[in-house]
Amino acid sequence: MNKKFMGIILFCGIILFTSFMSIGKIYENQKAYKNELIRFHVIANSDSPKDQALKLKVRDEVIKKLNPQFEKSKSLDESREIIKRNLGLIEEVAGTVIASNGYDYDVKANLGEVNFPTKNYGSITLPAGEYEALRVVIGDGDGANWWCVLFPPLCFIDMENGLTDERTKEEMKSVLTKEEFNMIYTEKKQEFPLKLKFKIVEVLEDAKEKINNKLVMK
Repeated sequence: MNKKFMGIILFCGIILFTSFMSIGKIYENQKAYKNELIRFHVIANSDSPKDQALKLKVRDEVIKKLNPQFEKSKSLDESREIIKRNLGLIEEVAGTVIASNGYDYDVKANLGEVNFPTKNYGSITLPAGEYEALRVVIGDGDGANWWCVLFPPLCFIDMENGLTDERTKEEMKSVLTKEEFNMIYTEKKQEFPLKLKFKIVEVLEDAKEKINNKLVMK
């Protein structure tokens, strides 16, 4: 082999090694910051325009009801307790909205681990995986969902406000380490590389889960 060819192989090897190190770092850090967030998930009865509109009305009233308590919350544990002691109230508020709009759907609120796909929140990209979340399921829960981050309290930021992106970053920085924040924050020009890395991590996690399931079955 000539020196030029060896140089190309060495260069490619360095690139691959660096990429895998970067992906490994993302994999480890995303485990950490997933434990620092609580998401809010509202699932509509169906994808019909009326059911989707109802979902947003339920969302608005639940957020409005919880806002005063979450504005005072200073920690993940405190926010978790607020949710737990208000699950009945959340169902009551949602049920009232549903009934006042002429529907008789059941509604169920619970706090637990929920699997999410990769989602963007302004300049913040949250990778796919399991997150702790407050779920409000309307009726059959077969419709498209709406979501936000409940802690830190990003749900209560006006998404039409031009300062939303800056406020979002500040709220995230308040609960994440600098390294964790840098893993999920991306400028527009960096968006595709970050999403690609998250996708690779997602594939690796799926493969790991399948292998573990096979071992359990044996």
